[in-house]
Amino acid sequence: MRHRTFRGRIDYVHRKDGEIGREWFSVTVQPDGDRTLRAHCEMDDVELLREVVQTHDPEWLPVDAFVRLTQYGRFVGSSWFSFVDDGIQCEGVTADAGRFSQRLPTDGRVRLFASHPVAADGMQCAAYDHDSPERIQTIRPWANSSPRPDGASGPMAAIGKKVIEYMGVEEVTVPAGTFEARHYSLHPSRPDWTPLETWVTGPDYLFVKLSWDVFEADYVLAELEA
Repeated sequence: MRHRTFRGRIDYVHRKDGEIGREWFSVTVQPDGDRTLRAHCEMDDVELLREVVQTHDPEWLPVDAFVRLTQYGRFVGSSWFSFVDDGIQCEGVTADAGRFSQRLPTDGRVRLFASHPVAADGMQCAAYDHDSPERIQTIRPWANSSPRPDGASGPMAAIGKKVIEYMGVEEVTVPAGTFEARHYSLHPSRPDWTPLETWVTGPDYLFVKLSWDVFEADYVLAELEA
């Protein structure tokens, strides 16, 4: 049995200003179930470029990740993250802090990692347990590479929790086509932020659409090649 790969493009669309960015992504799934996401993200409005390579095991637990940021044509930072049973290891360098090492203990394996591509936001929905009677679930430990909503700091490791609410199955039409998609609300940690309304499809949790009122923007699957 060989690996399989699918790839696509996601458009970032402001509700007033139109397209403000885009993301190219690919996912390779190995025969043992490990999967690696590669994402190149361009955010025109804040002149941010993000490069991410992130791997999950067959249970969708993060294994390792690499995140590199540039903004306004200048280096911001690059970091490598490793997730083990009792914590996170991070080795990186940033323009502000220089070279650094992090060792953050956790109560069990980190269940999901927010590296800020929206394709990875779709993968976060895999942490939701559909066998549980709880419609709103708190996922911990959760980790991210930046506390900023646009992910434009660090990258450094931080630990918290993620609240995910399942909203049901809906038919969603985006430029790449019409999909029967599962709708999840990803509740942010800040009470003044609205949930990230997220739609994914299939066993790969393929990203279809994300809407976030904080940015007044919709993120839509524009192209898909399987």
